[in-house]
Amino acid sequence: MTKRIFFALFVFLSVNACSGKQQSDDFSVVAYYSGDAKQINDYRVGQLTHIIFSFLHLEGNRLSIDSKADEETIRHLVSLKQQNPELKVMVALGGWGGCETCSTVFSTEKGREEFAKSTVEIFKLFELDGLDLDWEYPTVEGYPGHPYGTQDKPNFTALVKTLRQHFGHRYELSFAAGGYTEFLEEAVDWLAIMPLMDRVNLMSYDLVNGYSRTTGHHTGLFSSENQKESTDHGVEFLLDLGVEPSKIVIGAAFYARVWQGVTPIGNGLFQEGTFKQSVNYHEYPEYFSKENGFELFRDEKSQADYFYSKKLQEFGTFDSKQSVADKVGYAKQNGLGGIMFWQLTGDTQSDGLLEAIDKAK
Repeated sequence: MTKRIFFALFVFLSVNACSGKQQSDDFSVVAYYSGDAKQINDYRVGQLTHIIFSFLHLEGNRLSIDSKADEETIRHLVSLKQQNPELKVMVALGGWGGCETCSTVFSTEKGREEFAKSTVEIFKLFELDGLDLDWEYPTVEGYPGHPYGTQDKPNFTALVKTLRQHFGHRYELSFAAGGYTEFLEEAVDWLAIMPLMDRVNLMSYDLVNGYSRTTGHHTGLFSSENQKESTDHGVEFLLDLGVEPSKIVIGAAFYARVWQGVTPIGNGLFQEGTFKQSVNYHEYPEYFSKENGFELFRDEKSQADYFYSKKLQEFGTFDSKQSVADKVGYAKQNGLGGIMFWQLTGDTQSDGLLEAIDKAK
């Protein structure tokens, strides 16, 4: 039995066996959250194991909360643990465009020490559970104009060691890793850092990004002859290195990426085009409507869904209820640590992608 046939059978059996709610104590469901103190109340927090407030940034060498509103949000997120005692609330450093000085600050022992101490201070002040490093990116080019270089690789390792020394076993430490080949091969020293990490949140989305002039699956599960980058490609890379499966958390996208000026050949898949915009999951019915000419297609080999409109000559690549359920099945089959997503406010308030993840789990 081939790997993909076995996987398909596994997903069918596991999903259809779940007539009731199936819990897994060691399967993480991690939500990045950039909303305010009120929005979180619209979602089913009980279906999450972790909430990562996004984002905090550097002020000098110290971790800093940007505003009083963000402080209020963090306090409210932590208060949710009263009704959900197993919930972990973490904060993330950086984000796309949010780590301009990271390469410089983390290049010195002083910078790393001051950052670690300030992070623990924030943990204690707000009763937080840990930190997610979202430096996009060490060693390889990330946000245009932000400094990066080969020195980042050993400096990132030194940063992780310093943080773990200050965190001990009390606080969790994770990081958001690019799911594409260049990051996987060049950005970090996996064998040095992963024993010190609680998990890596593999960003198996944006695999076809806004700079691409060709359409594709931005968050596909499997590779194909037309596209190497996929969730499975990133996971197999890490497993081949010897990274512990239970520390790998794969990513789902609660948003679509849309290209315009796309020819109808192949219903727009793997065709030239220009990136137009992102669309949140709760906006799909309006944006990808029949009135706009959109039809739904599925690439069975990649296990990825996509939209195409001949009328608008637009192509949309996204995660669906089916594809996130497939990712949960894949994670469980391979003994992975769970699934995470960017981000919670992109979902519908009920019967959305989080619900699909929970049912599949």
